[in-house]
Amino acid sequence: MKLKKIFWIVLGCIGVGLGALGAVLPMLPSVPFLLLAAVSFAKSSEKLHAWFVETKLYKKNLESYVKGQGMSPATKIRAIIALTLLMGFGFTMMILKALYIPCTILGVVWLFHILYFIFGVKTYRPETEASKKEKTADSENSTL
Repeated sequence: MKLKKIFWIVLGCIGVGLGALGAVLPMLPSVPFLLLAAVSFAKSSEKLHAWFVETKLYKKNLESYVKGQGMSPATKIRAIIALTLLMGFGFTMMILKALYIPCTILGVVWLFHILYFIFGVKTYRPETEASKKEKTADSENSTL
């Protein structure tokens, strides 16, 4: 096995592990690590990539974003909360050391991240099977 392929497999496994932890722990974001795993497995092995895109972890957190549909409201909220907690910790540590200029910079970076998630990332609202059937029935009734 090539060293490069082994590197991508190991990196993908680390991404899956950290992404799984991020799905459970509020302080750790899952989406960046799952993206890392998806890219790593795609570069290393078709079988691993095929397995990964069929996992519940991928489907719940990443599938709609990768398809270009955006993120679900719950995923966006989790990302914003994780981002706010992590940056808030850094902000608090800098305030305690009286580092006001870096605090201002961090505050601006935080604001742009929040605005990006709210306005830059599309919100994906998956339709349930019942609402799909209702829409289909309504459109059939309106054409009659």
